[in-house]
Amino acid sequence: MGKSQETFSKKEREKKKLRKRQDKDLKREERKANSDKGKPLEEMMAYIDENGNISDTPPDPKKKKIFLAEDIQYSVAKQAPRDAADNLHKGKITHFNHDKGYGFIKDSENGESVFVHINSIEGAVQENVLVVFEIEKTPRGLSAVNVKIAPPAAPIAPAAPTVEHSVDTTEE
Repeated sequence: MGKSQETFSKKEREKKKLRKRQDKDLKREERKANSDKGKPLEEMMAYIDENGNISDTPPDPKKKKIFLAEDIQYSVAKQAPRDAADNLHKGKITHFNHDKGYGFIKDSENGESVFVHINSIEGAVQENVLVVFEIEKTPRGLSAVNVKIAPPAAPIAPAAPTVEHSVDTTEE
């Protein structure tokens, strides 16, 4: 007679497979027993209270606040319209390339260098000339528009000399 073809390692592998299959079946049964499927919607709902905590109790309808959609700010804050005078800046043309038609203006208020194109300038262009301009935001950065040569500042008139008269109150 021949020997049995089953070896010890084959028997052990079969036992492991059987144990795994039984564990898998046991876990499947537990999942079915503890399944949340079929619960009513009210049991699955979660609410957020006024402090931002999640709870399972619905909010009190007496404490309900009504908000209008128009009052909700979801992007840029509303700003008051700017005056045209607020947008005017003063500066000096620090560099200008006449061949290429562009240059830079140094803002006298904050010291920033602002790009300027020849099409945005009214009048003759020279370096170190004081100008008045508006700033416009472009995809490449800040750009000066409506650039005008600043009128020369009015000279400050010297103050009239004050003459003090002293009155002698002593009697002679």
